[in-house]
Amino acid sequence: MSPVATNLGDLDVKGLNVFMAKIGESRFRTSQLLKWIHQFGIVDFDAMTNLSKSFRQRLASDTEIRFPEIVDTQESTDGTIKWLLRVDSGNSIETVFIPENDRGTLCVSSQVGCPLDCQFCATAKQGFNRNLSVGEIIGQVWLAARELGQTPKTNRRITNVVMMGMGEPLLNFDNVVSAMELMMDDHAYNLARKKVTLSTAGHVPGIYRLRDTCPVSLAISLHAPIDELRDVLVPINRKYPIDSLIDACRSYVGSNPHDQITFEYVMLKDVNDSQALARDVVKLLRGLPAKVNLIPFNPFDGANYECSSRETIDEFRRELVKAGIVTITRKTRGDDIDAACGQLVGKVLSKSARRRSQHKMATL
Repeated sequence: MSPVATNLGDLDVKGLNVFMAKIGESRFRTSQLLKWIHQFGIVDFDAMTNLSKSFRQRLASDTEIRFPEIVDTQESTDGTIKWLLRVDSGNSIETVFIPENDRGTLCVSSQVGCPLDCQFCATAKQGFNRNLSVGEIIGQVWLAARELGQTPKTNRRITNVVMMGMGEPLLNFDNVVSAMELMMDDHAYNLARKKVTLSTAGHVPGIYRLRDTCPVSLAISLHAPIDELRDVLVPINRKYPIDSLIDACRSYVGSNPHDQITFEYVMLKDVNDSQALARDVVKLLRGLPAKVNLIPFNPFDGANYECSSRETIDEFRRELVKAGIVTITRKTRGDDIDAACGQLVGKVLSKSARRRSQHKMATL
């Protein structure tokens, strides 16, 4: 193998086409490799039997297929599976599979840690180290498909992917988009656009860029309908206030009129769960095709918040439903293995994590 081998796991369709041109091969090789790697889970070039022997030898000499390594697997009593994946010698990420009767959702990470410092999220407490590469993002899907025994036609376990794991996806824009395009490619994972969701805490320029580049389903981590409170809970709001965020959301669905935006709202006792704030949510989302997911707060070590009572959550939901907003109280899944929303931590090797996070916030 070449001392500087090209990792084919890092290449989307465009990247593979460029690579094929560079080595003098036809573009049809791209679709062949995509099928072998992503549909059939094959990383041994000798097993790619419809490739010529000379081409396989060239690939073995100059390239590799490298994805993250599974360090640990945990399974919840409700069937949720969490994998701890090593991405380098000092850092690990977490990926979660949530099975349901009619779907299987994979929650994928985009960064090692997160720079946004949202107060109710365990990932933010780990600090931030770096962005994940394309191969480290799509590799989570590849590994999950392999572990679940997924086959292209007869056993599709992963029906939905949500970029809701560790990190802010829009701060790793190019790599995340390349990975999502692989998720949707006919020769790779063949997921429909609406089956791939990107969740953002509100990076407004990234929302506009996503609209024009790769308009997958969009979810917004809202958590408060007024700037004074959201500035505390979701600090990126200090740079991109709610009005600018909602304008970006209206523009996003304006370009995709059959879509709706999902708004995530974690329920924090005596913080953001009042009826007055529920009415503020109604005002904020008026006229916007929207669905709201109410998320009972999932505790973690060092958390300074408690979950709202079931009665309070139900009252908050009724206020939104009364106004015609589709509102669902999300069922907590995988909390016994710390796989629920806001509980992913992985291992972030970052001695100056908080300083780097604060600097990153200043440059968003």
